[in-house]
Amino acid sequence: MKKPSITTIIVIICILIIGLYAMGEVNYFSSKITVERNVDSPVIYIPSIGVNEKINNVSLSQGVLHELNSYKPTQGDTLLFGHRTLQGSPFLRLNELKVGDTLTLEWPGIGELSYKVINSKIVPATYELNAQEGGDKLYLITCDPIGSTENRLIVEGELTATNPINNEIVQNNPQESNAIIITAIFLVVGLIFSFIYPKDNRVYILATVLIVTAVLLFCCVNPIPSELIYNKIIWLNGGI
Repeated sequence: MKKPSITTIIVIICILIIGLYAMGEVNYFSSKITVERNVDSPVIYIPSIGVNEKINNVSLSQGVLHELNSYKPTQGDTLLFGHRTLQGSPFLRLNELKVGDTLTLEWPGIGELSYKVINSKIVPATYELNAQEGGDKLYLITCDPIGSTENRLIVEGELTATNPINNEIVQNNPQESNAIIITAIFLVVGLIFSFIYPKDNRVYILATVLIVTAVLLFCCVNPIPSELIYNKIIWLNGGI
């Protein structure tokens, strides 16, 4: 068997890096589904930007985080944080929301709460937003620009209506199969690339793709916290 060329070694390194990011996302979705299974968590639902995400009060690494120093809806202002890149990227398209758009929370024990967007602003990362007891505002907070923690994008919504909860949305979990989908995409694209790669070094690319896919499949069944992976490769994002 011919030894791998320098170009092939570089390509293998690139595949491994892509595999690390895929592993982070696979572990994110797999561990998140495990935590959320059979749990009636609150849900934020904004179909206009593709958000249908359970809310947690444990970690930003598990999706959309309810800031514990804020309040539940109807008790005061509610602050929700979400990543804009990686770990599910729940607030990736938050910048697309405009004044007048509708935000919906399905909150067990409280109901379905509709908010109207009244403001959107970008502030420095050091900006402090204080929730007011008895307030009726919803604040969605993420990083800006994409891939950077330099600023914060804050979308402000005002409560307009409270209705009975929609149990179908609360029980639905559209992210159930995301880990398998990511694994399948990695495998298919990797196989296609392998078979168009020069024949004399093709076996090395194919072996790398299959090994990484096997690891991804293992993570689908036995997930670890995704932050353990991202904390190790944060330098690839320039330390962000």
